[in-house]
Amino acid sequence: MINTAHWRTTGVVAVLTVICVVPAWAGGYSITDLGVLGGTSSRALSVNGAGQVAGEYWTASGSNHAFLYSGGSMTDLGTMGGLTSAASGVNDNGQVTGWADAASNTYAFLYSNGTMSSLGSLSSNGSSEAAGINGTGQVVGWSDTASGAQHAFLYSNGTMNDLGTLGGVNSFATGINDNGQVVGGAEGPANSYAFLYSNGTMISLGDLGGTGAIRSTAYGINSLGQVVGVAETASGYNNAFFYNNGTMTDLGTLGGVYSIAYGINRSGQIIGDAGTASGRDPFLFSGGKMIDLNSLLPAGSGWQLTDANAINDAGQIVGDGMINGQEHAFLMTPTTVPLPSAAYLFGSGLIGLALLTGNRKARIG
Repeated sequence: MINTAHWRTTGVVAVLTVICVVPAWAGGYSITDLGVLGGTSSRALSVNGAGQVAGEYWTASGSNHAFLYSGGSMTDLGTMGGLTSAASGVNDNGQVTGWADAASNTYAFLYSNGTMSSLGSLSSNGSSEAAGINGTGQVVGWSDTASGAQHAFLYSNGTMNDLGTLGGVNSFATGINDNGQVVGGAEGPANSYAFLYSNGTMISLGDLGGTGAIRSTAYGINSLGQVVGVAETASGYNNAFFYNNGTMTDLGTLGGVYSIAYGINRSGQIIGDAGTASGRDPFLFSGGKMIDLNSLLPAGSGWQLTDANAINDAGQIVGDGMINGQEHAFLMTPTTVPLPSAAYLFGSGLIGLALLTGNRKARIG
């Protein structure tokens, strides 16, 4: 089965050398509290090139609703007749996607020009959820099928297309770039792997030497076709990976025993969460190094960041953290201009599957 839950995982050594172009920079940031719109908490899940942010917040009555943050204010996007919704993606045209409850079911939606529309499902009475959207309005996610399985879908030109699996029963899609390349996770005959769907073909991205049932899951892809996610290592730990030109590289941790990558921008900067010696923190991987996002906060900010969920090509990062005792969505913006891009070696002798827990992201299990 595919369970809907968010992106949290609760890390042999492969000597790999991958050339990746990333900015020679991890300078200071400002941080913006996106607020809670009169509710109790909020989480940011996506950011576009203009700094518009999509996510979910919890209303005063306890229901979660999709929001779009734009021009300094948060707007409740509502539902499709039910109680709850969440926004998982926003493109540069301000179109938003996610999932919303209707009167009797849950469906993926597209929010455009002030209207939320259902994308339907792959079966007459099944549900669906969307996870990402690209600049042309193509949407990806997962849906129930007529056979009772859940499959990754690509919604394009008004049609929801079943992307199939890697030979198993279930699959789900988590991200798409402007070239229409899709990533996610899919079951094969025996194990589940991260996949890349491109030009009508789904391929497995492999793993980091793992032996478990779920070997890897992909969560983000940039415009160059570089992919990030989480994969199992031979030692049984789950580590963030970077995949480029057929090679998967282990990104290591922040001193703990696991990590997971959720997003990557065109410069090769990667964000996610990682285990530390005492718990876990969100990270930025830039210039060949994994950096604790909390160490990049302005002095005296009052924030304790807990999750980093997306990054745009300008280096802006969104997620959630604690401020004044409440969980709030945040937007971090670089305060210094990156140096010109330079080539770095990243991925030599680092140490990595998707044990996924949390709030509303698909997993196979």
